Amino acid sequence: MVALVTGASRGIGKACALKLAEDGYDVAVNYNSNDAKAAETVAAIEALGRKAKAYKANTADLKAVQGMFREIQNDLGQLDVLVNNAGVVDDAYLLMINEDSLSRSLDINIKGYFHCAQQAALKMIKKGGKIVNISSVSSVLAVEGQGVYAATKGAVNSMTATLAKELAPRGITVNAVAPGFIETEMLDNIPEDKLAEYNKSIPAGHFGTAKDVANVVAALCSPAFDYVTGQVIVLDGGLSL
Repeated sequence: MVALVTGASRGIGKACALKLAEDGYDVAVNYNSNDAKAAETVAAIEALGRKAKAYKANTADLKAVQGMFREIQNDLGQLDVLVNNAGVVDDAYLLMINEDSLSRSLDINIKGYFHCAQQAALKMIKKGGKIVNISSVSSVLAVEGQGVYAATKGAVNSMTATLAKELAPRGITVNAVAPGFIETEMLDNIPEDKLAEYNKSIPAGHFGTAKDVANVVAALCSPAFDYVTGQVIVLDGGLSL
């Protein structure tokens, strides 16, 4: 079995790659810039006894994505799972949003997901497969300064439902996981007082971990969830209730 995880050099992507490797998948590790971090993910997967290879590609670039999928097919074989995780967060209030940041978010967080889902579907169309999109609780809960990010993740939720309906006859399930506050590098830019405020608002009383997200993603990729498609699973400790 072969899985591709985009943005897998760190954080949630890395955790998903490792969990899928634990579950018996060989893993294609997509990344965009950090060669060393990608190599660390590959080494960790290989230490689990699975095959792994890093593929440097900007998912917003269709030709780069097409090339990556061809290489994965040649190197690892038939693709069974895609985890669409690569994304950017450029927080800004409405009056401070700039065009470059807006375009970058739309290109990577939306176009990148479509590019990878399209190429994955072409590979899975004969034998079926699993696509899991990483969304965010920001898609269902308003967070100040995350208007652009929330819009892109709302788009991810919508595309998940539509693609699920389109691909179900082909034996391909499409679901999304929408994490809340997760202990990754993405929290580093949030002031301590804000983090404490957010923590108090979580009924579970603590932030989640990348492994929490990876466990849900891996479950959706398992046979136990073959009949589940088009769903957005919110993983936020009750924050959005």
